Amino acid sequence: MELGVYTFAERTPDPRSGETVSAGQRIEDLLEEVELADRVGLDVFGIGEHHRPDFAVSAPAVVLAAAGARTERIRLTSAVSVISSDDPIRVFQDFATLDLLSGGRAEIMAGRGSFVESFPLFGYELDDYDELFAEKLELLLAARAGEVLDWPGTRHTQAVAGRGVYPRPLQDPLPVWVAVGGNPPSAVRAGRLGLPLALAIIGGMPERFAPFAELHRAAAREAGHEPPPLSINSHGYVAETAERAVEESFGPFKAMMDRIGRERGWPPMAPQDFAAARTLRGANFVGTPEEVVEKILFQHEIFGHQRFLIQFSVGTLPHEAVMRSIELFGREVAPAVRARLAETPA
Repeated sequence: MELGVYTFAERTPDPRSGETVSAGQRIEDLLEEVELADRVGLDVFGIGEHHRPDFAVSAPAVVLAAAGARTERIRLTSAVSVISSDDPIRVFQDFATLDLLSGGRAEIMAGRGSFVESFPLFGYELDDYDELFAEKLELLLAARAGEVLDWPGTRHTQAVAGRGVYPRPLQDPLPVWVAVGGNPPSAVRAGRLGLPLALAIIGGMPERFAPFAELHRAAAREAGHEPPPLSINSHGYVAETAERAVEESFGPFKAMMDRIGRERGWPPMAPQDFAAARTLRGANFVGTPEEVVEKILFQHEIFGHQRFLIQFSVGTLPHEAVMRSIELFGREVAPAVRARLAETPA
């Protein structure tokens, strides 16, 4: 199993001090986090795209390129690229360039976006939310498929007649994952296209998401593909003791989730909600290295997934706390998971 970290580069007020780091400082801290993840042997680092003041990154490929110059082996992916409100050809070019800069380590995680600020910013209608993603994903794959692009154009994409798309990446094909939250048709679409699926599980009981994995694999088989890889992406925090993990992560986590909840009509998070989420059958990976190992393996029995990514910076945590959590995840959790899975008969 590949194990890694993803982040949205949050820059909300620290619930302890009330201070908010600058966007520049948050990005510098983020680059140090990617460097550390590479150094401790993690496989993947993902950076999300947002167009809001509480997140520092709107152009993941640019930040990932900076990270590529400071790392050696870790794979570098968006988490996600909101292709619905972007030009898919330009997205492909950006990540093809990242692939060249990083020696073949770039990936695109394509998503529809859980926030909607990019749609009016770039002139798109929210009424076209689903149609935009479907059409632009197809164009992204067409640009990936070959050097010369012939594309008939659709309602939301331009026609392209025999034009070259450059540069070409080192990887052929450049990996494209489809990110899914709670939308079954998106899982089916990814399977039908033979694309790997990144399934976000940030609430509820994980086993309730098992049908998404089955829909993805069944659609792939029906379309004549081998079942593509599956990634589970979740929130978490690792500390030396369970008490420390809860004490350090609950305040920032609650502040962020309550902030988003006020926009979406969710009730405030209570301590018992957080406690339930960190149990074995809950969604969050908050605890000691041993607890996180057991939970990853428990979910592997449900999903049989090939990748697990964890988001540590849910809300604003001190940079040194995130770094310590990455180190524990890389030096203790990842080797234990790999060893345990290696002992399991195929």
